[in-house]
Amino acid sequence: MEKADVLIIGAGAAGLMAAYTLAKAGKQVTVLEACNRTGGRIHTLGNSLFFKQAEVGAEFVHGQLPVTLELLQQAGIGYSPIDGEMWQYRNGTFTKNAGMIEGWDLLMKKLNALKEDTTLDAFLETHFTDIKFEELKTSVRRYAAGYDTSDPARVSMLALRNEWLHEDDEHQYRIEGGYCALIQYLANEVKANNGQIYLNEPVTELHWQQGNAKVITAEQNSYEADKVIIALPLGVLQAPANQQGAVTFYPPIVAQAEAIQKMGFGAIIKVLLQFDNAFWEDEITEQLAGESLKDMLFLFSDEQIPTWWTQAPAHVPLLTGWLGGTPAEEWKALSPEEVLTNALQSLSNIFNRSVDGLKEQLVAWHVANWTAEPYTRGSYAYDTIDTPDALKVLSQPVEDTLFFTGEYMYSGTAMGTVEAALTSGQNVAKQIMNS
Repeated sequence: MEKADVLIIGAGAAGLMAAYTLAKAGKQVTVLEACNRTGGRIHTLGNSLFFKQAEVGAEFVHGQLPVTLELLQQAGIGYSPIDGEMWQYRNGTFTKNAGMIEGWDLLMKKLNALKEDTTLDAFLETHFTDIKFEELKTSVRRYAAGYDTSDPARVSMLALRNEWLHEDDEHQYRIEGGYCALIQYLANEVKANNGQIYLNEPVTELHWQQGNAKVITAEQNSYEADKVIIALPLGVLQAPANQQGAVTFYPPIVAQAEAIQKMGFGAIIKVLLQFDNAFWEDEITEQLAGESLKDMLFLFSDEQIPTWWTQAPAHVPLLTGWLGGTPAEEWKALSPEEVLTNALQSLSNIFNRSVDGLKEQLVAWHVANWTAEPYTRGSYAYDTIDTPDALKVLSQPVEDTLFFTGEYMYSGTAMGTVEAALTSGQNVAKQIMNS
């Protein structure tokens, strides 16, 4: 087999962006993907399983993100703004525009005065000791788990502050045709520039020395290159050596392996429920809520599946449920049917409908338990106190031969997003071209 200039392990957003950038610059690129599709944690269901279009993984463009939006423009892919109302269901009551956590201003005041990093749990237990803050602490932990899919005992407060201060709620978008339209564009461009992409090729071993590397896949196929970009999810890199998806390095890369274990990688379960009608828009729900929910975008609750969203402003009978952080980790071993039961029970409690009645209206369903997927093993990265030092180690190539990329390598304000992955992939490609 012909030896490539650069071999890339993983065909998610970061790996494909690196391949795209390098191939367009004239490098001979080979991409190896363990799964039977490209995209990684991006997976759009289009006209399949009764879903007209639904995102199993990444769904939103969170803000005016330069790399993502420029790439969409280059590809000629449209995107549209998201608009809708924020609702909360709590103690039997629906409340509109209830997204703000009570006591948030005080929390941010304390957080802005923070000088040395600490974990979320330590921060809350230090600055909010009075019993009157118990509800605030619960809400903040739930928010960090839901939005950042983080463990409150490990997540960095300075990183959360940086993210929370730069949230761009005014500019949120969905991509026409779904995120996979962007993935397909990248893959097509790689191939058009003489790059190779091989699916169903999980790498198990990486043998390397300075200026040369060879990987061996589960099917005992081997590929060689001058340089290797490791574009695997952080959860896969953190997996024990005997686990499916894990890659063994020969010789070991001790400092990098230690750095990887010090970083945080979240857990997530996403539930897609397609109904025969948008029952949350009907008169029964309007009477229950005291107001129409036809323009509802997000719904927050205290249920087992706490967060739900619609396809607003489009009126589509699709509800998406979201469970993140340690609660999702605890559900990792549940079957899809068990998760579905819990999801329907959550909706039953919120909308005062019987579970059997909801089942009768259900046209299609899909449970994405990303934490249980062997080639993903979680959602996306969150910063721990040790992440900055770990990134210093991982951002340096190993003997100018091994390079790391992925959303976990990103240090900007759009952490945990496709923008983070694309930016990291672009950066590592430039690093190779300049080396």
